[in-house]
Amino acid sequence: MTEPLLTTEQAAARLGLGKHTLEIWRMRGQGPVFRKLGGRLVRYAVPDLDAFVAGAVRTNTGGGIP
Repeated sequence: MTEPLLTTEQAAARLGLGKHTLEIWRMRGQGPVFRKLGGRLVRYAVPDLDAFVAGAVRTNTGGGIP
């Protein structure tokens, strides 16, 4: 992996979200994929964050996908 992994705070800032939102999404199995290192450290890869954003494209509030 050539890019550094981001902390929850860094990933949230990149997505324009609060840290707490990502924490809640993790507990619910929502949001971008993440890595859990050493049993406690949670990290996000930039390509995974970008893929999450790309997958969130909708044409209407009912969830229509273009």
